[in-house]
Amino acid sequence: MTGRLVIVGAGQAGFALAAKLRTLKDERPITIIGAEEVLPYQRPPLTKKYLLGEMTFDRLLFRPEHWYADNNVEIRLATWVEQIKRDSKQVVMQDGTALQYATLALATGATPRRLPPAVGGDLEGVYVARDKNDADRLASEMRAGRRVLIIGGGYIGLEAAAVSRHRGLEVTVIEMAERILQRVAAKETADIMRVIHQDRDVVIREKTGLKRLIGKNGHVVAAQLSDGTTLDIDFVIVGIGVVPHDRLAKEAGLDVGNGIVVDEFAQTSDPAIYAMGDCAELPWKGGRIRLESVQNAVDQAEAVAAILAGSREPYDPKPWFWSDQYDVKLQIAGFNIGYDHTVLRHGVREGSVSVWYFKAGKFIAVDAINDARAYVTGKKLLEAGIEPDRAIIADPDADLKQLLG
Repeated sequence: MTGRLVIVGAGQAGFALAAKLRTLKDERPITIIGAEEVLPYQRPPLTKKYLLGEMTFDRLLFRPEHWYADNNVEIRLATWVEQIKRDSKQVVMQDGTALQYATLALATGATPRRLPPAVGGDLEGVYVARDKNDADRLASEMRAGRRVLIIGGGYIGLEAAAVSRHRGLEVTVIEMAERILQRVAAKETADIMRVIHQDRDVVIREKTGLKRLIGKNGHVVAAQLSDGTTLDIDFVIVGIGVVPHDRLAKEAGLDVGNGIVVDEFAQTSDPAIYAMGDCAELPWKGGRIRLESVQNAVDQAEAVAAILAGSREPYDPKPWFWSDQYDVKLQIAGFNIGYDHTVLRHGVREGSVSVWYFKAGKFIAVDAINDARAYVTGKKLLEAGIEPDRAIIADPDADLKQLLG
């Protein structure tokens, strides 16, 4: 418990690391460096309840300001690191000042992909949705009757569509792939989610990309699509994924793949530097993955806290995710990468349904749509390593409890 811990990034992972260390009675000096001007806050409600005006920003804060002083956690806001000097164990800030560290934790998150200027990405009225400033700018645009184009039919785009319809906007979603959710979910899940949005008058155009945005006086007014049509619009939300924020690690000479490469203890190629959350590429089931989820950010950060406090327990990811759209809750347990078979199950409640994923005969994940029972059962099966009976899953009259023995 000696030497300063510097945490670069004031998001979910960065805060969770500091908070867990204090819970573990670790008294080392901690400094959190955050680029935003506000205290660390929850991001998932930001583009949902906060954007809808159902939750004030102060309710999103992890802790009030006095918590940091009370727990001897220094927090530097509106500040960012420009360079890591590994030889001297220093981070250099944007103003040229340096801070010494004994241990460095990179919780730098991920950055939304943006449209290039060549297709109009630099026009006013083109947004991403990642932080408070993004949400505040979007809130000023979201007025009933206005027309929004959402580029990308993944979870980010579909969640944006749901909020936009709730605010009374005319919504068009374009997805250049064969279908929505192609990268992250089975056709069955995509088909269900498509109907949910179309029933609420969202226009979904699959196999349709953006050719270019058209501006007038510097503001977007229309979009030319890949099918040759032109769409009049008032603003655009870009939801085409994120990339790990790994520049600092690359420039410092750390190993970087699809994110900052870490071992099972979240340690980078420099033993004094750890990485966690959306920016980290970690080992999993003989391969390597990067998990973009709040759950992983918290779990991995808390595992690192325990390691720094003296544990040698490796971090074993147990992926789960969720997405709220309208009154629909999609809960996902496991990681469906490489699946080769699915089973569709209708739940007990009207409108509840689940999609179960298998790879080489083994159960690997479940998507549960308004079906908490399927989600909880699937999560328990995965954690216990139990292979479920597919006949029971496929039978809507069978009790899922039978799968747990």
